[in-house]
Amino acid sequence: MANDQVLTKEAILDAAEQVLRRYGPDKTSVVDIAKALQVSHGTLYRHFPSKTALREAVTERWLQQSVAEPLSAIIEKQHSDADEALHMWLKTLIEIKRSASLNDPEMFAMYAAVTLDATAIIAEHIDSLTGQIEVLLERGKVSGAFRYDQPADRLARAVFSATAKFHHPAHAAEWTGESADEEFGSLWKLLLSGLASSK
Repeated sequence: MANDQVLTKEAILDAAEQVLRRYGPDKTSVVDIAKALQVSHGTLYRHFPSKTALREAVTERWLQQSVAEPLSAIIEKQHSDADEALHMWLKTLIEIKRSASLNDPEMFAMYAAVTLDATAIIAEHIDSLTGQIEVLLERGKVSGAFRYDQPADRLARAVFSATAKFHHPAHAAEWTGESADEEFGSLWKLLLSGLASSK
């Protein structure tokens, strides 16, 4: 049985994820999460001031662990070709979101809902991802694979925005269409033609 001495925010978030996956974000209450932890719901409010704050914290952690960290691992690897690294990064982002929408629908639904309300969390998440794209662009410029004369951070946001159809939750219904991969392939060629150095 959990108690105030051992109950941590991480333990609450773990339990909240489990309950959310069982009941879905719309039907899950703070009382349900408290029951799973065998504490009073008042105990949870000492750690999170509201159900909204708890949902946002769960989503923020999910975005970090399920999206940002796997993508960061790509940044940490040494790739011989900058274009291949950026392509892999974008394809991985797309696959993570597509897989979550199909295989983790409750968490994905909560993430989709939070994108509409928790603008600070989503802005921070986007800053993190575009920062990773910026690193890849700068590496490409140093190696001579990419050429551009605008700030890398602005270009990174442009790349992120240009590919939004393939990773923003508002477009999830389109991701399983037969032409989705082909459309991304065409967009990638267009992006690459704008980034690649002339030979």
